[in-house]
Amino acid sequence: MLVLVERRGGVAIVTLNRPEAMNALSAALRVELANAFVELNADDAIRAIVLTGAGQKAFTAGLDLKELGAGASIVASANPTSAEKDPVRALALCRKPIIGAINGVAITGGFELALGCDVIYASTNARFADTHTRVGIMPGWGLSQKLSRVVGIFRAKELSLSGNFLDAETACAWGLVNRVFAPDDLLPAAIKLAEDMASAPPHMVQAYKRLIDEGFAMNFGDGLAHETATSTPLNAAVSSAAVEQARAGVMARGRDQQ
Repeated sequence: MLVLVERRGGVAIVTLNRPEAMNALSAALRVELANAFVELNADDAIRAIVLTGAGQKAFTAGLDLKELGAGASIVASANPTSAEKDPVRALALCRKPIIGAINGVAITGGFELALGCDVIYASTNARFADTHTRVGIMPGWGLSQKLSRVVGIFRAKELSLSGNFLDAETACAWGLVNRVFAPDDLLPAAIKLAEDMASAPPHMVQAYKRLIDEGFAMNFGDGLAHETATSTPLNAAVSSAAVEQARAGVMARGRDQQ
């Protein structure tokens, strides 16, 4: 299996499973990964997903360059339009929150895959690089637009136009990574966060994720208007008794986390 899927209650752990090839995204692996996310998106028992790579050397080294070198048609096939073949599109269409557990290098297409997650946790072994300029292929999974919106246009150009690697601590300082962990602590921390998200009402988690993503694609004014238009009818249907009951649960959870 090129992609492993483990279910733990409401959490699914998806693992890229080509450690001997630094989890490179071959055509077959891309299809398996995309299909895994399509299936998990449709599975109401799964409420949150962790995405990681086998081993500690690589999350994924990106597209399989040996395979791409075999012909132009294979290069073109790296930019499909269907969620069943495009893993980044499958991530984008997934209703469930996705935590990326970046356990090693995330290079080019692997960087784009990491940026498809909702939260990025990284190990101290993690490094990020955009080598599109060096391999002569333009990004097609959103890297040219997403990275600048996350770290700023100047930092994005520094990375993308040089192909240089970015270490995990600097990535965290730049806002690309949420948190950095020792290698052995990474996956447990990502699973714990996924379990926290899975414990919240799924319809709220999924609606809130969609609201954030839709607003992020707009300018600030339109995003605020979209929030108002979305929340007004939904909030009007919530009873005060339901709010009080939920508030009591939140306070109890807060005490437990002290």
